[in-house]
Amino acid sequence: MRRAVLCLLPLLLAGCAAQDDTAFPGPPEPSSAGPAESFLQVEVDPGDGTPAVAHTLVCQPEPSGTYPDPAAVCDQLEATADPLAPLPADQVCTEQYGGPQTARVTGRWAGEDVSLELARTNGCTIDQWNRLAPLLPVDLG
Repeated sequence: MRRAVLCLLPLLLAGCAAQDDTAFPGPPEPSSAGPAESFLQVEVDPGDGTPAVAHTLVCQPEPSGTYPDPAAVCDQLEATADPLAPLPADQVCTEQYGGPQTARVTGRWAGEDVSLELARTNGCTIDQWNRLAPLLPVDLG
């Protein structure tokens, strides 16, 4: 039995490592206005067993993406100082639970690489989620 498990382990690991590249189209091609300096891929898991929702957002050079109003989302993010900065590791947070929702944001913002994991597991992460609400379209009700 142990040998069968060991023989299957490489196959299982290979299957776990395989990724479905159809979720996001990747960064847009550079246009005559220049390369996209603010391109985000956003995946929000509502945490209720329904499938995750995936969106793309381009703010520079021109607002576009899969949001109903990408310009409004871009405006909201641009009005916030460093909206996609990770929370400080030594930040003290209240112990409260805001819900099972999680999100992953990757791409570039203002020319800087972004890789941000979001949740609603304490006061700090709930506040961070609320500041990014236009980027995280999920019903919290």
